[in-house]
Amino acid sequence: MITELNQRSRDIFRQIVEAYVETGEPVGSRTLSRRLGIALSPATIRNVMADLEELGLLKAPHTSAGRVPTEVGLHLFVNGLLEVGALSEDDRVSIDAQCAASGRTLPEALEEATTMLSGLSSCAGLVMAPKTDRPLSISNS
Repeated sequence: MITELNQRSRDIFRQIVEAYVETGEPVGSRTLSRRLGIALSPATIRNVMADLEELGLLKAPHTSAGRVPTEVGLHLFVNGLLEVGALSEDDRVSIDAQCAASGRTLPEALEEATTMLSGLSSCAGLVMAPKTDRPLSISNS
């Protein structure tokens, strides 16, 4: 479905999802026209929003409310628009060096992994460890 979207639609969709995640509120075309930083009228944005709604990526909670992403839209956003490319060799060496450092507690290691993920993706990062009754051990094998 992502291939059906042109760059303008992707940009508007990304801004809607990001604004929705920040506020939890429907996002209107006037708000988007201010956020985008490009010269698009609210009417143009409404047309793109209508197209995104037809694709099942957005919905209007009620008339004149702006739009919110649907569950399908959120999945597309996470799986498609946030896709990160291959790591450079420098990034790999840096990650290996940081992971090899010892003497950290598990929370410190997870915090550092989250920071690395966020930095590499230029997006929010979240790292979770499974609950366990015994401590995790990290080996360099």
